[in-house]
Amino acid sequence: MRAQSSATAHSRIAVAGETRPTGADTPVTAASRRSGTLLAALGVVAFSLTFPATAWGLEGFGPWSLVSVRSVLAALIAGACLLALRVPLPGRGHLAGLAVVAAGVVVGFPLLTTLALQTSTTAHAAVVVGLLPLTTALFSALRMGSRPSRTFWTAALVGAAAVVAFTVQQSGGALTTADLYLFGALLVCAAGYTEGGRLAQVMPGWQVIGWALVLCLPLSVPGAALALSYEPVRLGAHSVAGLLWVAAGSQFLGLVVWYRGMAAIGIPKASQLQLAQPLLTLVWSVLLLGEHLTVAAPLTAAAVLVCIAVTQRARG
Repeated sequence: MRAQSSATAHSRIAVAGETRPTGADTPVTAASRRSGTLLAALGVVAFSLTFPATAWGLEGFGPWSLVSVRSVLAALIAGACLLALRVPLPGRGHLAGLAVVAAGVVVGFPLLTTLALQTSTTAHAAVVVGLLPLTTALFSALRMGSRPSRTFWTAALVGAAAVVAFTVQQSGGALTTADLYLFGALLVCAAGYTEGGRLAQVMPGWQVIGWALVLCLPLSVPGAALALSYEPVRLGAHSVAGLLWVAAGSQFLGLVVWYRGMAAIGIPKASQLQLAQPLLTLVWSVLLLGEHLTVAAPLTAAAVLVCIAVTQRARG
């Protein structure tokens, strides 16, 4: 009984959207936060490849085919893991949250950004990613009652403004018809991230995205069959590699480490790591798509890194 009480006293609980220690075991807490930050950062790296990989995928697939097939492949990977580890079905109380995750990060964000990338460059599409950290923090405040400090919000706003200014400048400063898709994707993804981060505090993060993907199978399988029957497919090295990455890397593995990271360091702080995502996306765009960057890139990168450092140190 005493051991149980001691374990409870030193357990980690979720407060205002962040996991905080109930005991005085500071080294463990610090190590957990470092691990959580690393996991969230790995998720950002995986996500930064999504737009270039989607552009590759669109070379051989139509937008509806690409989104539906990537969802099916990711669900098969997730379902195999769930079956192999004999994970029990989620409780009824988690189904509503999993539905929000599925609607936001499995269906909504991939579909809307893929439709946008038909007419938008990856640089312009990165605007939505630049605004995503701030939007996720806002959703977290509304959904989970988190109250980050003024310093946190100031750094977040400055970082978001820097990223938006940079990405808009990269796209020539002109708004495109894809903007409605991008801003819609921004909203649904922020909702999915927030709900997924909340669920990851009570169940493993990989199970959150795993069950969300599996829940979408009744829609994604017939959707893939229908889309493939109407949209032509031209298989090539780029299209296959792009499809495999957005399915396995972006849709499953990236979200696994991302949700685990959010559960460890809190949704608002984890979301601010995504301030670096547009810049990483632009780097991949140069290396993989042959796009060109201006001299503003290193200056913006320095400003973003400062903002990330401030938000990581600011207390909620």
